[in-house]
Amino acid sequence: MSDEMLVKCGSPTLAGIKTGNLFTCPYTDRKTTMEELRKLNRKLVPKGLRILPLRYSSERVLIYLYRPKSLERDLAKEEAVELLEKAGYRHKSANQCLIELIHRINDLEAEFPHEIGLFLSYPPEDVRGF
Repeated sequence: MSDEMLVKCGSPTLAGIKTGNLFTCPYTDRKTTMEELRKLNRKLVPKGLRILPLRYSSERVLIYLYRPKSLERDLAKEEAVELLEKAGYRHKSANQCLIELIHRINDLEAEFPHEIGLFLSYPPEDVRGF
């Protein structure tokens, strides 16, 4: 993934305006992609950011760029906790919720997880409306 793509697709998160951004990018193999993401994380983590692959398809990978502290804050809001519990999340930490989200995104038989909006700075009332 190029720096240009990261800036173009993740600028609201890089600027601190949003908790997270989702975007897809092409990849050739998982091992190379994971190495690239590890390298990026070595630069991003000290700046309060993290980048993860959420789902691989045959030619593209769904990437999540986020601010862990902002995610913790967003998911700790009373209405967000209520929405996540209602959606079946049993975990309290942001990291555990993120792991659960990854499982749900990769469950091809499940409905799309609309609660993903909570991971992207959408207000809980908007997520509830979905």
